[in-house]
Amino acid sequence: MNNELQNEGLFVSTLKRNNAKIREDRAAVIAEDAELSFKRKVEDLQMDLKKLKRDRDNMLDLSPDSGDSLKVASDFKANEFVEKDLQLGLKIREVEIKLEVAEARYNELFTPKTN
Repeated sequence: MNNELQNEGLFVSTLKRNNAKIREDRAAVIAEDAELSFKRKVEDLQMDLKKLKRDRDNMLDLSPDSGDSLKVASDFKANEFVEKDLQLGLKIREVEIKLEVAEARYNELFTPKTN
């Protein structure tokens, strides 16, 4: 019988785990999934923020063809420019807030505490 216990496979040994070990294994899986999802969300927000800022900066390029040309004044629509600039500004601020909250929460949940 003792020899039987030493030769048991993964399936049998998994079935024989105690409740504490089962809870520990489940907790590790849940924590890893949550951390990866949080990390991914933070990275996505960082990328969104960079793209929005780049889009807003690109609006200032009024030389569409080359560095020597400039958009004709009659082709420039000031109201549309202002609306788009303000909308981008609001989106940027929204993403900055989301990023700040996500980073703070990530650190709170997943960064080891130092004493």
